[in-house]
Amino acid sequence: MSDICSFPCGLHPPCLNIQVVWRVAAGLPWAREVPCWAGEAHECLPFLVPPAFSRVMALPAPGLGEVTVPAHSKLKSSSSFSRGTCWDGGGWPEQGRDFCSDTFQVARGSRDDSSPQESCYPLRNMISKSRLKLLAMLTLVLLVMVWYSISREDRYIELFYFPSPEKKEPCLQGEAERKAFKLFGNYSRDQPIFLQLKDYFWVKTPSAYELPYGTKGSEDLLLRVLAITSYSIPESIQSLKCRRCVVVGNGHRLRNSSLGEAINKYDVVIRLNNAPVAGYEGDVGSKTTMRLFYPESAHFNPKEENSPDTLLVLVAFKAMDFHWIETILSDKKRVRKGFWKQPPLIWDVNPKQVRILNPFFMEIAADKLLNLPMQQPRKIKQKPTTGLLAITLALHFCDLVHIAGFGYPDAHNRKQTIHYYEQITLKSMAGSGHNVSQEALAIKRMLEIGAVKNLTFF
Repeated sequence: MSDICSFPCGLHPPCLNIQVVWRVAAGLPWAREVPCWAGEAHECLPFLVPPAFSRVMALPAPGLGEVTVPAHSKLKSSSSFSRGTCWDGGGWPEQGRDFCSDTFQVARGSRDDSSPQESCYPLRNMISKSRLKLLAMLTLVLLVMVWYSISREDRYIELFYFPSPEKKEPCLQGEAERKAFKLFGNYSRDQPIFLQLKDYFWVKTPSAYELPYGTKGSEDLLLRVLAITSYSIPESIQSLKCRRCVVVGNGHRLRNSSLGEAINKYDVVIRLNNAPVAGYEGDVGSKTTMRLFYPESAHFNPKEENSPDTLLVLVAFKAMDFHWIETILSDKKRVRKGFWKQPPLIWDVNPKQVRILNPFFMEIAADKLLNLPMQQPRKIKQKPTTGLLAITLALHFCDLVHIAGFGYPDAHNRKQTIHYYEQITLKSMAGSGHNVSQEALAIKRMLEIGAVKNLTFF
């Protein structure tokens, strides 16, 4: 058995789009909207009322009126109400307002009575449509929540927007040097970017610091390495009156950036460590002018991930780094100890592509950008990252410097990957000796004074 409620309407304005809600022990919580226009009589769609019906009340539709059956009334079988109060939604009903004089009747029916059942079909259709609307609203809310969650993953970045320069930015000779003066002060640009053999045969002023800020104590090893490597810069770059450079970081924000074509247009493209190019050309480009690396980060194929004329620039952090490159290039017995991570034992590279970075740039980055002391206890040694070192080098060598893919996730975000090519998180940086927060401030300062420009967001 079921109770069928029929509600013939002839309501006066503003009793429009009425929503009736009943509280029941079980059953559907919502009834459908009933449109009633002034001067018109409509047959209301029937409502399926559970036997446990005990109270009828009204909810206002925004900006419209509402109708209510007094809350103290009890609805039972064969009961009827001759009046319901109408008002404009502006507070509690007042006496003297218009009244809806139609009768709210309940009639008992049986499951075998086809007439009441047929009258329920419109209601079922309306309920089905209402469920679809509710599902659509919930889906929209879910999408908004997902977007918000993603947008909070990295406080340094605005996701889904990567400004790609379609036209070449004007290159002004000496522009980077003038702006870098605010960072480094008055320092000489006469320093060579690569170490040369001739400088170590007749050294009048030995280096004041040990690696990575100088070569003190490693001169003999260095001489043997410089004897089999080179120091020259390709003439095609050296002869440029104004050098446009981009330093491509390894950050996760490069993924899906579509910056590859823009990156390839720069005169000099500097890459870091083992960051791959193959398979990521659309985001990071394919051109590589220089690649900075150290033994533990040399796990890449020198021929597949670089061009034949790419300069492979060794960043030496310790004397064993010179020893490693010597054994690789001279095919001597490999060394396995003295590294925090096992470097490759076989590295198919042309010695003429290898360069040794001048430790001067490590000193400048540590001293001027991070305010690190040159003399540190061995167990607490802090040092700049390869990325910050590469930017320092670019400001010395180039006239226009852009960066892409720099910045780390929020320290509290333990799930966000830090590289565009592998699934490792910020946790992997623990114990590395790098202060990423301090480096972020240094790069932010460069951006503020216009010394560099970011192709992604930082």
